[in-house]
Amino acid sequence: MKVARFSKVGFILAAAGSAVGLGNIWKFPYMTGENGGGAFVLIYLLTITFIGVSLFLAEVLIGQISRKDAVSAFETLSPIKNNIWKYAGYMVFTGVLVLSFYTVVVGWIFKYIYISIFSLPTDIKLAGDAFNGMVGNEIGIQLFTFTIAFALIIWIVSKGVIKGIEKVNLVLMPALIFILVLLFFYAISLDGFGQAVSFLFVPDWSKVTSNSILAAVGQAFFTLSLGVGTIITYAVSLPKDTNLVKSSIIVAAMDTAIALFAGLIIFTFIFHFNAAPTQGAGLVFISLPPLFSQMGIMGNVIGFLFFVALAFAGITSAVSMIEPSILYLTNRHKMSRKKALSILGTAIYILGTLALLSNTKEFSEVLKFSGKGFFNILDFLSSSILMPLAGIMIAIFVGYFIQKERIYATLSPYLNDRVFNLWYFTIKYIIPIAVSAVMINKIFF
Repeated sequence: MKVARFSKVGFILAAAGSAVGLGNIWKFPYMTGENGGGAFVLIYLLTITFIGVSLFLAEVLIGQISRKDAVSAFETLSPIKNNIWKYAGYMVFTGVLVLSFYTVVVGWIFKYIYISIFSLPTDIKLAGDAFNGMVGNEIGIQLFTFTIAFALIIWIVSKGVIKGIEKVNLVLMPALIFILVLLFFYAISLDGFGQAVSFLFVPDWSKVTSNSILAAVGQAFFTLSLGVGTIITYAVSLPKDTNLVKSSIIVAAMDTAIALFAGLIIFTFIFHFNAAPTQGAGLVFISLPPLFSQMGIMGNVIGFLFFVALAFAGITSAVSMIEPSILYLTNRHKMSRKKALSILGTAIYILGTLALLSNTKEFSEVLKFSGKGFFNILDFLSSSILMPLAGIMIAIFVGYFIQKERIYATLSPYLNDRVFNLWYFTIKYIIPIAVSAVMINKIFF
């Protein structure tokens, strides 16, 4: 199979673009706020180091050795004749489910870019009413912003790995980092910065529960965009002389640094204006706009930059979600890229529209199943079942079904024997147990 090649920097930025998304700037801060701050962050950092990087490297390894789409990779590398491992590769379609509701959220962000310029709410109640009113009542506006987000993502992906994804990430990732750095230096000048540092980095172990530990493990897993075939797919386009270990560590470090940057920025604003850090999922859309409004014109500028950065993060992650399924359809079913993208895009747009409508008052009851709205069903199915299940399968496959000698030959130029054995032990034993615990906790508790 002939594939386009990333540059080494292009791969790192594309993989980081996949990992860095709404989970870093939207989800990480509100989960930190809900789970006690510093202790949660410390557990999160430990799990990124010992679980996230290890599993990320395992996905890179599968893609690099096989040089095939995810389904073919499992099929080719498995020693079993009646191969059932190819079904593990169908994880690629999880990205379609994620992208369908993810694009709805990107559409919300586009609306808030507009709000940040013209009509920032002045208090928390007005902000809550505005957000809930948009989600529950403004079907036309939501469909408009959703369609813009969808069209932009599909257009980028249509350009292919090199012309589309790599070039966009070469622009958007540095732009995202630049905006966050500007916001970070502004945050340093505010009174709430010291409180934000203490909240994020001084652990209060009295606030740690079994749920917060599992939440930290889950956040570390999901923030690196694992379990949807994206990293396997991108690794296919990786130059053969690339240091796989170094690249994996750089991506994880960038992902973690941006999450911490975002946390410091958001909690500085929260504490500066004496707001509560435990606002849940509405922390960004409900808590921050009133704070920006209190800054006057500067608040409009800061708010605009913040939501533009959030949009960049969302888009770079979104474009990565669909590429694995495109590679599967073009490689295994000999479709043109245009046809594959048309089929997948149609499915995403239909599912996304249903997800959007399921949050509205007019259609919420019609699109509710077993007490859950369609938006929440897509989120639960992908993040609580399919992604962790794929992570477990990846760890088991690399740990038990690919010859250890073959893995060692690939990684030995970049790892000494002691570190390799530690990584291999983590893949075989620690990750299957840890991710299973996260999955069981999310489903049953």
